[in-house]
Amino acid sequence: MSWLAKAQIQRMHADGIGVGDALEVLYNPTEYTLAKSNQIAEIAIPGLDSPLLQFVRGQTETMTVDLFFDSTDNGTGADAKSVTEKTDPFYKLIKIDAETHAPPIVLFTWGGDAFPGHRTDPAQASQARSGFKGVIESVRQRYTMFSSLGLPLRAVLSLVLKEYKTLPEQLSELGLMSPDRTKAHAVQSGQTITRIAELTTGNGADWRRIAEHNRIENPFDLLPGSILEVPAL
Repeated sequence: MSWLAKAQIQRMHADGIGVGDALEVLYNPTEYTLAKSNQIAEIAIPGLDSPLLQFVRGQTETMTVDLFFDSTDNGTGADAKSVTEKTDPFYKLIKIDAETHAPPIVLFTWGGDAFPGHRTDPAQASQARSGFKGVIESVRQRYTMFSSLGLPLRAVLSLVLKEYKTLPEQLSELGLMSPDRTKAHAVQSGQTITRIAELTTGNGADWRRIAEHNRIENPFDLLPGSILEVPAL
């Protein structure tokens, strides 16, 4: 019989060191959801067909998962045990820690390097993970079966986690290229100054700064082959 990998939730220090024993789920989830979005600002320029888009920042990634618990292996009669004995340790993960004065950082793992988002490409370092590290934003407890004495015997815990990353972790993962150097760009046929800004600074809204630096009166009339200086940010 093959070994069954169980999903786990581990308390963590901010430096990534585990605290205590990991909580192992009773039954592996049948699904979980990962969601990530960006905040994009629209810059309106008179005369254009649509506003220019400017990246502002990334939004926090979230994970949503339902965990199923059952205590009917102890029977459903007078000897029944409440399922809360198994759910309470997970519910406590949203409570404020007396030492840190905040809910604990946790790591959800299941499947090791097969966890969604794991990459070996250095260019995608921000996805090099084997689990989801975050803080629990919300817990919803739903009890679905009771004993004759009213003890809850089955429950579903719906967890929502928000990803946690320190500033050094983010800067290391992003590997951003230095923006503090002046660059040169050879204009290609058909290129717009907005496209040049996107290619050289990563932000199309920088086109005005490039135009002013190069004293371009008509940014829609660029000569292919000409060299533009892209000023340092």
